[in-house]
Amino acid sequence: MKKSNFDKYLEDQLKDPSFAERFKSAGEAWDVALQIAALRQQAGLSQKDLAKLLKTSQQQISRLESPGYEGHSLSTLRRVAEVLHARVRIVFEPAGNKAGLGVAEPSTPYQSKNRTKKKT
Repeated sequence: MKKSNFDKYLEDQLKDPSFAERFKSAGEAWDVALQIAALRQQAGLSQKDLAKLLKTSQQQISRLESPGYEGHSLSTLRRVAEVLHARVRIVFEPAGNKAGLGVAEPSTPYQSKNRTKKKT
C-alpha cells in the first residue's frame, strides 16, 4: 500500500523525540475520551444525563470526552466508572527495550498480608 503524504509527514515528525512523546500522550488522552463516551452511549445517557448522575456540569463531561483534555484525575475516572458500571484499570508497561532495565517480577494479583498461617 502506498503511503499518503500525511503518513510520510507523520513518519518524519515522529523522528523528533519531543514530538513523538507529545503524540503518544495525545493518543492516551484520546483513548480515555473515547472510552468514556462509548460507555456513556452504551448506557443510553446523554452528556447532560451523566452530568446529573455525577453532580457536575455537562461542560465537564464534554471536557472529559475531549481528546485534547489531559486533566483526568483518578478520582474522577473512578466516579465516572462507578456510575457507568465499569471499573478503572491502569497498566504500567515498560517503555521499551532498554538494556538492563525491566520488570523484576511478573505481575501477580494483589493479596492481603493478613493470611492465616497453618500451625505445624
